[in-house]
Amino acid sequence: FDFNLPQRFDLIYQDDEGNRSQPYMVHRAVLGSMERFLGVLIEHYGGAFPVWLAPVQAMVIPIADRHEKYAESIRSALESDGFRVEIDTRNERMNQKIRTAQLQKIPYMLVVGDREMEAGAVAVRQRDGEDLGALALSEFQDRLRVESIAGGANSN
Repeated sequence: FDFNLPQRFDLIYQDDEGNRSQPYMVHRAVLGSMERFLGVLIEHYGGAFPVWLAPVQAMVIPIADRHEKYAESIRSALESDGFRVEIDTRNERMNQKIRTAQLQKIPYMLVVGDREMEAGAVAVRQRDGEDLGALALSEFQDRLRVESIAGGANSN
């Protein structure tokens, strides 16, 4: 019930007895409530959602065109595990791709090149710029699995 807006807008109606009365306003906002909640959530995190909530949890960044097939295998492995992953195959420098992912506030960037292909690994960077170095794909999957649990202690 809203008692303020009818007064602010000077809303008046004539009742059955001919008296002028001020109405009570009833708001119903099923979707509006959800939209406001999402707005509060976005503002709270400043768009840098924890891993479990991030629309894209990891961005795979191949260093060169020859690494794209390996990047695709990384994406497929992570997606089959239920993670939300994309590949940046734009014709840009690696540093530009990393910067773009940071601006998009993606929690993890997985850089893949010759060394990572040979080792079956990914070079992991966090959105805050911290370089975690090369991790075996299974080790990164375990880390992502822990952080993807809502409210996990290690949520980024």
